[in-house]
Amino acid sequence: MKTPKLLGCGMMSALFALSPTAQAIEGELKKPQTMEEMWKIIQTQQQQINEMQKKLEQANAAPAGNQVQTLERKTNVLTEEVEKLRTQLVIPEETQYKSQYGLGPAASKVYQVGKGLSIGGYGEANYQAIVGDKPAGPGKDNADLERAVLYVGYKFTDHILFNSELEFEHATTGEGDEKKGEVSVEFAALDFFIDPMANIRAGMVLMPMGFINQIHEPPFFFGNNRPEVERRIIPSTWREIGAGLFGELLPGLTYTTYAVNGLNAEEFSSSGIRDGRQGGSQAKAEDMAFVGRMDYAPPALPGLTVGGSAYLGNSGQDQTFAGQKAGVFTQLYEAHVQWKYRGLEFRTLGSYGHIGDAALLSAAKGQTIGSDNYGWYAELGYDIMPLLMPASTQYVAPFFRYEKLDTIASAPTGFADDPTKDQRIFQVGVNYKPIPNVVIKADYRNFDSAGGNLPDDFNLGLGFIY
Repeated sequence: MKTPKLLGCGMMSALFALSPTAQAIEGELKKPQTMEEMWKIIQTQQQQINEMQKKLEQANAAPAGNQVQTLERKTNVLTEEVEKLRTQLVIPEETQYKSQYGLGPAASKVYQVGKGLSIGGYGEANYQAIVGDKPAGPGKDNADLERAVLYVGYKFTDHILFNSELEFEHATTGEGDEKKGEVSVEFAALDFFIDPMANIRAGMVLMPMGFINQIHEPPFFFGNNRPEVERRIIPSTWREIGAGLFGELLPGLTYTTYAVNGLNAEEFSSSGIRDGRQGGSQAKAEDMAFVGRMDYAPPALPGLTVGGSAYLGNSGQDQTFAGQKAGVFTQLYEAHVQWKYRGLEFRTLGSYGHIGDAALLSAAKGQTIGSDNYGWYAELGYDIMPLLMPASTQYVAPFFRYEKLDTIASAPTGFADDPTKDQRIFQVGVNYKPIPNVVIKADYRNFDSAGGNLPDDFNLGLGFIY
């Protein structure tokens, strides 16, 4: 008959050979990848603990000195490891802020949760001084809590989760005037994970175009204001009701594609298609549109990303313009390159758009709506902190950005161009991050147009994510 010593040693040897949790005591263990894996480990370990406790009771009945103490110690260690696994189901490890599935780092927190609720967010505030070519009327100096955002997500299972962004603009709900401020749902969608190559997203989705529309959290772009090309040509933040697929086809090759409700051409203007966004607010859906994006980040060249996207769809929404119904076929294309190498950060993006039936729209609106529009920009920044204080983890990056855009690149026949819409913007500034989650920004923008000089501005602000 085996003694308690032999029983305890034999059981523990088998346990440490077979148990993933016990292996974690002896060395590094690869974390469970799914909730199901974690539950299996917990159930297995709980069964083994129960068996060990029975053996321990037997050993106490027939004491064997140090062997009993050893068995007690190992039982306690294994119990603690199981409790840690249970805790991980409720309290995730420290968040690693990284972009996933086309969303910003803070918006991606829900993907790191084992199960249940995830909360994150960001905010930004700035002071703007109008300088040089200062107009006599509008365009006064101003200070603004531009936005405070709450991300709320819920992971139902390893295969289904919900994610959303709730935005408060300009520190108020507007007192009846949305230009003073409003509360908006920026996106709200369900993700269904089926296969790394093909997953489903449905709800109110962000259009996967450009850099800023999907990743617009303040620590991750230069300057207090988003690039004008990505506001007027690509009308960020742009979201619509729809559904589609996303995934990774090959290592580093990702895609996103949706079918969504179309834009509303009734709101187009000489300043572009921006006001035609419907944002899921009782949106007209007589016309649908399709948008797709593809990015490639070569594994052999870390930090480099190249990609492009396209939007195609009618915007007429079964409405009448200048006495006629029109489809208003709207196209928008963009291509982009991003390169991050050590302290260097470089971005460039170009976009071209075409609006069908622009002459009918212009007649109906009483202003020239461009048949064609375009814009491009390039920016370069460099983190100089390693040169100043090599041991510091802080970040200081001076940057320069140049933008060129024209919302009436081509006027429809019979309508005059507006040279003030043909603009160039020179911008210089600096981003400072005392910690990765917080940024302080200062920048100066010089505006110029084919129709003459425009007011310039100096901006000072801060932003954060959590």
